[in-house]
Amino acid sequence: MATSDRSGRHSGVDAFVLHNYAYRETSQIVELFTRAHGRVAAVARGSRRPRSAWRGVLQAFQPLQVAWFGRGELRTLSGAEWQGGQPPLQGDALLCGFYLNELLLKLMPRDDPHEILYDRYRDALGALASLTAGDDLSPVLRRFEKALLVELGYGPVLETDADNSLPLDPRARYAYTLERGPVAREPHGNEVQLSGKTLLDMAADRYDDPVTLAESKQLMRFLINHQLGSADLHTRALFREVRGP
Repeated sequence: MATSDRSGRHSGVDAFVLHNYAYRETSQIVELFTRAHGRVAAVARGSRRPRSAWRGVLQAFQPLQVAWFGRGELRTLSGAEWQGGQPPLQGDALLCGFYLNELLLKLMPRDDPHEILYDRYRDALGALASLTAGDDLSPVLRRFEKALLVELGYGPVLETDADNSLPLDPRARYAYTLERGPVAREPHGNEVQLSGKTLLDMAADRYDDPVTLAESKQLMRFLINHQLGSADLHTRALFREVRGP
């Protein structure tokens, strides 16, 4: 059970490691996604020493319970225990996991709890791990991308026309406008055009139609790029390098 006190000590916190990088000679900074506290950065002192008890524990995509102390932007990690139950990601699923982590690092502010999003992330990792060779990974990514935007307050409009609030016609074509939603006209500039059926499928998290898969990818990239601004996603370049253009 998670506990905390007024001195800034927290223990028993469910977490996943999003990223870690070297800090000074023997330590590292660990970016954590926690269920109760959102994204938290903490120093794992001595964790890069050959005999550190944390070597092999602070790995991405594995459920942990962690403890830390401190109140500043950078806490001090005081414990981390592997909870088990999550099969390792391999191949394309591993690349997708890194993509999810990069989205969280670049779009989710620190110290902003999102328990529902944490559960969606955990579920996405489980879904990626359960897929077999040849299975399409795209539905897992689209569901998580949508959940991420919804939880951060940027959820897409997927069921009504932005001009008149009427239900979408699955047979009609719509231009998706930023910060408004779909409108029944030709797209302007870099707007995405897609069918009403695709939008309604996305609202229901249905991705069995190949057209829905293709158009939903275009829409989510359009919306996520808007939130990223000038920031690049390194995992997209890695996907292109590994899988080709």
